Amino acid sequence: MRVLIVDTALGACSAGVVEDGRLLGLRTELMTKGHQERLAGMARDAVAEAGGGFGAVDRIGVTVGPGSFTGLRVGLAFAQGLGAALDRPVVGVSTLDALAVSALTEGLVAAVIDARRGQVYARLFRDGVALGEAEALALETATDRILEAAAGSIPTLVGSGAQILSETFPDRFAEAVLTPLAAPTPEALASLTAAADPTTALPRPLYLRAPDATPPSRLPGQPRPPAAS
Repeated sequence: MRVLIVDTALGACSAGVVEDGRLLGLRTELMTKGHQERLAGMARDAVAEAGGGFGAVDRIGVTVGPGSFTGLRVGLAFAQGLGAALDRPVVGVSTLDALAVSALTEGLVAAVIDARRGQVYARLFRDGVALGEAEALALETATDRILEAAAGSIPTLVGSGAQILSETFPDRFAEAVLTPLAAPTPEALASLTAAADPTTALPRPLYLRAPDATPPSRLPGQPRPPAAS
């Protein structure tokens, strides 16, 4: 199966073509904003490098989060629009699941993303099997969960949250294996895309907490409410 992967959820903008585990074309740039201007051209170039054109793509996979609110919207809109134009299925891929696969290791793997505000987005896996759902956790809570699940073994921490946790609790993670990837690998994304069931892995954003920005309390030109006496 030839899949086109689209990833704009974290610290990179990526488009790649993978067929049966072989990376045929890839364009990726580290960025936290500007995905909208770059993504379409990167996808075009990745498909051109792979050969065969967009018509050779069997399925499209797009990261659904957790991650950047703005980045997620850009990637999802692009992938869904392209899927409609090509009449190809579009599946959603969790960034945490993809990070865990990217670690390429067995044992306990903690996929952790820096969520700021003293939190990480986290999901734990043992030998490739998820131990629970994705959650937004305080740093200390995430640390307790990881070490409790490790039960004396050496955990692997993968994702941007790995460095945050190890720097905050250096003694507790002194022996942990750190893999502070900015984004999942294209091979991991493609593997999950190919294995997904399009009827259940829907391309919908996965938000684990409310956005930092809040809507205005009044419309432009609307008078302010009277101050309480």
